[in-house]
Amino acid sequence: MKVKKVMPVIVVLLLVAVVAIIVKMRRKEADQKKNDSGVTIVKVERGPLRQSVSSTGRVVPNLDVDIKCKASGQIVDIPYDISDEVSSGTLIMEIDPTDMARYAKQAGVKLAASQFRLIEAQLNLRVAEQNLATQRIKVDANLKSAQASYDDAKSKAERMKQLFEKKLASREDYDTAQTAAVQAQSDLENARAAKEDLKSQEISVDLKRQDVRLAENQVESDKIDEDLAEQNLKDTKVFAPLSGVISARNVQVGQIIASAISNVGGGTTVLTISDLSHIYVIASVDESDIGKVEENQDVQITADAYPERIFRGKVVQIATKGVNVSNVVTFEVKIEVTSRNKLLLKPEMTANVEIIVADRQDTLLVPSSAISRRRGKRIAFVKNSAGSAEEREVEVGISDGVQTEILKGLKEGEELEVRKGMADSRWHANNQPGQGTRTPSSQAQIRMMMPRPPRGR
Repeated sequence: MKVKKVMPVIVVLLLVAVVAIIVKMRRKEADQKKNDSGVTIVKVERGPLRQSVSSTGRVVPNLDVDIKCKASGQIVDIPYDISDEVSSGTLIMEIDPTDMARYAKQAGVKLAASQFRLIEAQLNLRVAEQNLATQRIKVDANLKSAQASYDDAKSKAERMKQLFEKKLASREDYDTAQTAAVQAQSDLENARAAKEDLKSQEISVDLKRQDVRLAENQVESDKIDEDLAEQNLKDTKVFAPLSGVISARNVQVGQIIASAISNVGGGTTVLTISDLSHIYVIASVDESDIGKVEENQDVQITADAYPERIFRGKVVQIATKGVNVSNVVTFEVKIEVTSRNKLLLKPEMTANVEIIVADRQDTLLVPSSAISRRRGKRIAFVKNSAGSAEEREVEVGISDGVQTEILKGLKEGEELEVRKGMADSRWHANNQPGQGTRTPSSQAQIRMMMPRPPRGR
């Protein structure tokens, strides 16, 4: 009997609860419809606003230098390893110098021999020139003597001829004088021939001079060979061309490497030195944002390795030509990291960059949804003293997608109406509550909340 009296009470209580829930849900739906069809009131306020361009990039050093060796051979020493710091001019690798030392010694011996041959050629030339000078003096003297003897004999022969014609001299004296004149003429011709022979001796001296020049050229050639051999010997030791950090080591002691000069493939890269005096981030900026980026703009940089740290930077270079990958055009922007702790960023790290396009510390701000565009103009609905809204043209500045800067048309403290559907920013539209989510209807919610009736036996 008690159970029968309690059951109607429970049923009544359940019905009252259900009715209360239905009333509450319908009020909520009414309020939601009212809000959806109504307006929101916002105020014009002052505050800071920052507009930025976000992107990702990779950390790179100031310079990467691949170290190769001019000489070929077996490595005998590499005193440095990855992450070791080196200074410019430091010995970083040495190749076995035995063969190059032999070549250098051979080139020195060859040079000494050619120098001796040059000295010999110079002495031969000096002797030939001296003999030529002596012979020239003798020939000139003989020629003068022969000329004088010939003139004297000729004169005597002519006088003897006159005396013989006058019967004042004998036939024998006449013949002797003629013979002497002929002999003197022959001696004169021989002296002249000897002077002509001097020309052949002069040619021989010229040949000696050519021998000297050839010897000098040979000495010069051997000197160059010796210099090359000495340089090849020096090239067995590799010195750091710059100060930096060893970022890669591709060889080990005992390995035979190829020369970077004589090898067609460019030789073996033994080490890579990175100059970390300047650290950069190479970021790819979308073509829609590249027009906002300028040199010397401030940049905030973050890395996954240091989530709590923010590194400062500056834009130092903007690529003139973009890169098209899968119909997406991006431009390379080079950012120098200026923070003192920049060495925490390692080359090839992934970095997130925020390029500060504009930064306002104190400016008029309104929600971006309060500004609409109409016929190329920016419009805001301002509440007047009567409580109604009037359209007013405004001039806007920068925007971060949530708030917009007001340059002209509004004053601080004025109230604006934000009407449904007037949002001007795609960010506002994409962030409206409830998009992409279906909420159950009130009837469905009621059904879920109602208790199931007890089952009969």
